[in-house]
Amino acid sequence: MKRCKQMACKAEGGLCAVLPKIQIVEVETMRAVITVIGKDNVGILHQVSGVCANYQANVLEVTQSVLQDMFAMIMMVDITAMTTDFTRLSDALTELGNQLGLSIHTMHEDIFNAMHRI
Repeated sequence: MKRCKQMACKAEGGLCAVLPKIQIVEVETMRAVITVIGKDNVGILHQVSGVCANYQANVLEVTQSVLQDMFAMIMMVDITAMTTDFTRLSDALTELGNQLGLSIHTMHEDIFNAMHRI
């Protein structure tokens, strides 16, 4: 232990462990917004998140609501570690929507933000 002059260490008699500096590297996170609208059915969230998992798109947040028999969901996904092109994820989700009779729209966060700037 070495003597330290930091204010927090003075209360401890000036003794603290000297730790190596840790370099923090910020990785820019890329995200996408997925919206799902249509007739409610069992397993919609499961199937949409399954497609995301297949492409290594990590689900960050989900909000969903059922109004009478209509299902609405907004999902935010981290696409930083995706194993393929963003367009393939978008196409796979659109195809899933066609199979399930749902409207599934996938938009890159940058496009979403650009559309909603004042």
